[in-house]
Amino acid sequence: MTLKPARLLVLLLATAALPVLAQNLAVVNGKPVPSSRADVMIKQMAAQGQQDTPQLRNMVKEELINREILIQEADKLGLGALPDVKNQVEIARQAIVIRALVADFVKKHPISDAEIKAEYDKFKAQAGDKEYHARHILVEKEDDAKAIIAKLKAGAKFEDLAKQSKDPGSAANGGDLDWATPASFVKPFSDAMVALKKGEFSQTPVKTQYGYHVLKLEDTRPAKIPTLEEVKPKIEESLQQKKLQEYQQALRSKAKIQ
Repeated sequence: MTLKPARLLVLLLATAALPVLAQNLAVVNGKPVPSSRADVMIKQMAAQGQQDTPQLRNMVKEELINREILIQEADKLGLGALPDVKNQVEIARQAIVIRALVADFVKKHPISDAEIKAEYDKFKAQAGDKEYHARHILVEKEDDAKAIIAKLKAGAKFEDLAKQSKDPGSAANGGDLDWATPASFVKPFSDAMVALKKGEFSQTPVKTQYGYHVLKLEDTRPAKIPTLEEVKPKIEESLQQKKLQEYQQALRSKAKIQ
């Protein structure tokens, strides 16, 4: 079969246009809607648990067409030039580009297994080999704490006196702090706690930034330290956040701020 020149020209033009059409979802009032926008939206939706299906792609296509119609109308009305709108657009642009910067930094500065192991070993050393089951009563004034200690020496029950504690998390439970390692508490508190023997209460008020404490040690037991594999994701995230903060601080230190 021999194609006539005019028909061959039409076929060649149509073939040449195919890649262009494939790059666009649609053309709205002469303006193309790139397929890459749909790819970005579908990727975001898939990350949130939605399945990439023909129905989803059609829904995204219709949404992007509707958005293009609306943005063209907004541009026609000059709304994009309003100061408040421009500021919001810039804030959104910054958020998107900064996310890309963070992703790039994380990719180029991965946390090594050696760093994670070192952090885990430090955590184990700080946690110690014991857990403590303690109670406490928190008051604002030192004299109030001394009065509580005097009542305990006279035979009052710690659990009853704990009802006046300023710590809402433990007052209703007799001042019970459950099992915890010394690292879970501020240093003056933990130092006083580990110095007590089972069944003893503090003989002098313990001062912290929260007020004055009266402590009682119920019991001790060997510490249950989670394995490296159990806490590895949290350690990795924590170290990555630390690196990001250092990166931001380094950039700020070099920035000229007037």
